[in-house]
Parts: sequence; C-alpha cells; structure tokens
Amino acid sequence: MLDVSSLHSGYGRIPILNGINLSVKEGEVVGILGHNGMGKTTLLKTLMGEIAVTSGRISFDGKDITGLDTYRRSRAGLAYVPQGRAIFPELSVLENLKLGGIAHDGDSVIPEVLDHFPVLKDLLERPGRGLSGGQQQILALARCLVGRPKLVLLDEPTEGIQPSIVDLIAEKLADLNKVLGLTILLVEQDLNFIRSLAQRILIIQKGHIISEISADELADPRVVEEMLGI
Repeated sequence: MLDVSSLHSGYGRIPILNGINLSVKEGEVVGILGHNGMGKTTLLKTLMGEIAVTSGRISFDGKDITGLDTYRRSRAGLAYVPQGRAIFPELSVLENLKLGGIAHDGDSVIPEVLDHFPVLKDLLERPGRGLSGGQQQILALARCLVGRPKLVLLDEPTEGIQPSIVDLIAEKLADLNKVLGLTILLVEQDLNFIRSLAQRILIIQKGHIISEISADELADPRVVEEMLGI
C-alpha cells in the first residue's frame, strides 16, 4: 500500500531524512522507533505532504503521490493524526467529527465511527477544550476515521495519556486493524504499546532506517539496548 524509495526532506537547508526506504503492506501495522530528533515526525509529515520532498519517491495505493498536495493525499485515503492531537478546541466533538469528513461525505460515517468509540457519544456537544487528554486523543482518532482512510499515520498517540486510556486506544486500534483491515504506520516511544500492535518495527537513526525487528524481538532487553541504547 505504501512504498517509499530514497526519500530525502528537511527544513529549508537543514536535511532531516537522508534516504528513507520503507514499505507497508495493506492491513499491516508497522511501528517506527527512534530517539528524539532522528526524523520520525518529519517522516510522517513528509508522507502527508506537509513537508516537501527534496528527492526520492512516495507511492501510495499504486500511485505516485510524491508531488501531490496534502488534501489530495487525504482524498486518496492517507490520513495523519499528529503528535499533540490538533483537535479544534472551540468546536464541539460533533463539529470536530464533521470537519474530519468534510471532503468525504463523512456525516454518514459518523454513527459507525461512534460505535467504535462509544465514549464520545455522551460528549458530542462538549467543546474540544473541555475534554481530557485521553478523550482528545480518542476524538482525534475518530475524526481521522470519519475521512474513511486506507492508511493512518499515527504520531505518538500515547503521549501525556493515563495508562488506562493507553490500553483502550491500543485495544481500539487492534480492533480497527482486524475488523476494518485498517493499515497503520505508527511512531511511538512506548515500547509495550508499539509491541502490542505492530507486526514489524523499523528503527530510525539520523534520518535512515537502520534495521527492522519483530515485536517479539522488541521484548528482549538485549535487542532494545543494542538498537536504541536504552
């Protein structure tokens, strides 16, 4: 579904990604691990079109999207839930959901999405700023799904969230992957979270994918120390 070849990008004259190669098959959950500053968020933003490609190629669902605008990538089925969630704080939960589907006739999908995230049903009229961090993350995921994505890019979905909500999010993502066949590319620092979801984990260092490990290997402290130095 996603194929990235020799991808370079950065901020102005500052290079961040230095020849990324990766692929994600339909229905897979692939994790990306690495220390801060190694290019994880830059990679997701480049895939989504928020940062321009310097060189290389991005193919999504069999089509070259390297030069496409962000909104065209979204319409093609690529979605992004950024670090920090980026919900609209002054809009209600329902209004946030409607905005998520504005280009996809998404209103008809909202009841189905709410069935996956029933905790939001009693919060539809509450403004985004009135939600807890965990509820905001759930809203961000639900808003994303209203756009009927084929592949979701998730950036640090557990950041600043209490453990019980982290477990709920992991459960829901696993369910969406299994029931809907949702493909996920996940950037995450929580080793237990990423291990519970991802079939494969890519290690990024200084803008390169340096290795790939399995979820089982991530459970081995020796592997974690060797790959990540922690």
